[in-house]
Amino acid sequence: MLQKSLDPALRVRPRVRWGVLAYFLYIAVFYAIFVINGVDYPRVGESEQTLLLWYVAPLSGGAVLTFTIVTIYGWWNPALVERRSLSRWTMTLPIIMTVIAIVNMLTGDFTRVTPLMWLYLIVGSIMVGFNEEMIHRGQLIVALRSRFGETGVWLLSTAMFAVFHLPGMFLGLGAGALFQVVMAFGLGSIFYLARRSTGSLVASMLLHGLWDFSVFSANGASALPIAGLLAPLLVIAAVITVPIILRREKRRDSAQSVSRSVG
Repeated sequence: MLQKSLDPALRVRPRVRWGVLAYFLYIAVFYAIFVINGVDYPRVGESEQTLLLWYVAPLSGGAVLTFTIVTIYGWWNPALVERRSLSRWTMTLPIIMTVIAIVNMLTGDFTRVTPLMWLYLIVGSIMVGFNEEMIHRGQLIVALRSRFGETGVWLLSTAMFAVFHLPGMFLGLGAGALFQVVMAFGLGSIFYLARRSTGSLVASMLLHGLWDFSVFSANGASALPIAGLLAPLLVIAAVITVPIILRREKRRDSAQSVSRSVG
């Protein structure tokens, strides 16, 4: 199950513990900056100052850590390039999510968004796509594949992505953080499909960045919060669809293995 474990570019042999270490280090850095800057999560997209302190700043610290860890491990290639892509039709949910994010922005009134706020939103969204996807669907997937089958890899990496959002309970979201955790599991499953269906982590980075850009730029401004209305449906569809896709993939692999053995 190891991905190119003998590749000399992999300075650290993929192991679950190394992926988990990267995960907890990222949590520590990201939320430490959040706390130091006195974040009030529901107000992140409110102004130039809130975007700088509560969006760009913690993500900048996280980006430095993420880049450093991936370089030390030498996991750039297996993290960014999928070893085997799923069928193209599995791109359906990522495409739908992309459309929803775009429509969410088109229906908003952004007269309150200043040029500097747009800059912070763009920079922050690029970093959130890079950071969170590289940690959860990059490093964790590489690490988890050293021990688990693909269903376990999807389930564990996505669950850890969901739990990553739990501290929001103490940072202004209250009990609403539990809902965010559930939503993150479903949306994380779609990011997983974006990686597996396109063969590249870059696709999930772009989708994740676009989604957050849509949500934070339209925070309190959208005339019709399309993302908020349709996201639960996306989550339900993803939670039902991904296990079915992976079960079919496993059966196909088993059949091909038997066929090769007979041949």
